Amino acid sequence: MPDIKEKLLEGLFETSAIKVCPAGNPFWYTSGKIGPYYVNTHFLYGSEEKANELLSVIDDAKNNKRECSAVVLEYALKNYNGQAIYKTAIDALVESIKEHVGINEFDYISGGERRDWFFSLVTAHLLKKPHITIFKDLEAYIFSGGSSQKVESINSARVVHIADIITTASSYERAWVPAITNISGNIEHSFVIVDRLQGGAETLRKLGVVSHSLVNIDEGVFRSAYEKKYINKDQYDLVCDYIKDPDAFMTNFFDENPDFIKKALSGDEKTAQRARLCIEKGYCVIK
Repeated sequence: MPDIKEKLLEGLFETSAIKVCPAGNPFWYTSGKIGPYYVNTHFLYGSEEKANELLSVIDDAKNNKRECSAVVLEYALKNYNGQAIYKTAIDALVESIKEHVGINEFDYISGGERRDWFFSLVTAHLLKKPHITIFKDLEAYIFSGGSSQKVESINSARVVHIADIITTASSYERAWVPAITNISGNIEHSFVIVDRLQGGAETLRKLGVVSHSLVNIDEGVFRSAYEKKYINKDQYDLVCDYIKDPDAFMTNFFDENPDFIKKALSGDEKTAQRARLCIEKGYCVIK
């Protein structure tokens, strides 16, 4: 499996699923904070363009919940058979589940709307397990043998949930675990492509779920990216400073670059909105 994980790491940077900013120009996050990188794991589908195409398919398909899983699987499986980077990600999930859980130690694979489905449906297909497709309204449909039906109870069955990424595990806490509990099931394990190491695994532990990830966003990931020349030395140093203390990184950057927030406030609406939120939350004070 080390070879698969190495290819997966390369794929994360080649598809810009992990993207590092140029030195001196950090990204705005939806929280109103800033940081030197962002992660869009679903770009492993092949590229941002290809991932957005599947999201459009999903947005249309989810209007018919009984047909949704079959439609998404058809597109994803075709891509799995033709896109090497995506195939690597799926194969790594399959091998990790076999290694850490065992094929006979669970009954269902679940995935939540929408990005989880990029990875959960194909993995369930390859492992020959029924898939529980969870929608944002917490309705759940079992997809097996090419057809779906709404489920009321799975009689305490064991579930492995697959997600694209975990940060604080708020989606699990708010939606995915309750949705499976509502149908008398138990999520025992979670498998994700990327763990941002922001407390998600600890939250899952409190929920009784064992957390597994293929890639942890730590200094080692970016050291490898620097060695492989996906990022330069300035970018690597920037990320290392951020990982040591994200809040100190932000405070120091604003102190050293007082014009950054002012330019953001006069930028496009999305950027300006995040800059205003930054000020409202006290992350930055205009001097």
